[in-house]
Amino acid sequence: MTDIEDILANIAHRPFKLPVGQWKYYQEWNNALFLHWTIPFEILQKCVPEKFNIDTFDGKCYVSLVAFTMQKIRPKYLPSISFLSDFEEINLRTYINNDNKKGVYFLNIEAEKLLSTFIAKFLSGLPYEKSNIKRTDKKYTSTNSKKGFHLDTEFEIKQELKYKTELDKWLTERYCLFLNQENEFYCYDIHHKEWKIKAVAIKQLKLSYKIGNINLSDKQPSLMHYSDGVKVLAWRRRKA
Repeated sequence: MTDIEDILANIAHRPFKLPVGQWKYYQEWNNALFLHWTIPFEILQKCVPEKFNIDTFDGKCYVSLVAFTMQKIRPKYLPSISFLSDFEEINLRTYINNDNKKGVYFLNIEAEKLLSTFIAKFLSGLPYEKSNIKRTDKKYTSTNSKKGFHLDTEFEIKQELKYKTELDKWLTERYCLFLNQENEFYCYDIHHKEWKIKAVAIKQLKLSYKIGNINLSDKQPSLMHYSDGVKVLAWRRRKA
């Protein structure tokens, strides 16, 4: 069984069925740091298109910053080219439930390399921006001078979680992405194996992110996760 066949055979953890048709893109999301905050609904809804229904867990809304290494992104029948397909990425996302499909909506998305930023934005329609991002195994820094966003964190990776709570799963097991582009609404379906999550301890966190009335600057996260990564298949977008 190939890696792709193995990914497609692992579907028991999905909250809804695999999409119809053939996948179009392969990518890997590696060394992912998740920082999660609770946000009042009345503040969050001003940053999300009315078309998209904000999802909640026990009545609470969440926003998450996910910092990871994108690798090996490529179309189905072409090889990846590392100087384009491998780059650091940071996205700030919230959680959507449209037509019983639980997905994410990006409030902001940044990439390390200028050319990769341009190509990713052109191909996906996602509002990628260039940011100056550096990382090591235990540190992650980013500066987006255009928006005044800044992240400087040092962390310690702990053991893998033997038991994941329902909130852990709710925050990570999301298999579609919702997009608003020029007042058109789209959905990207994705699939990967279930996230293997590790505990993480934040040793230092200096953060400056403000979008609308959402201000995460120097606020400690409500919850944190780390994962070595997943291999991801993505389908072409469709109208939401």
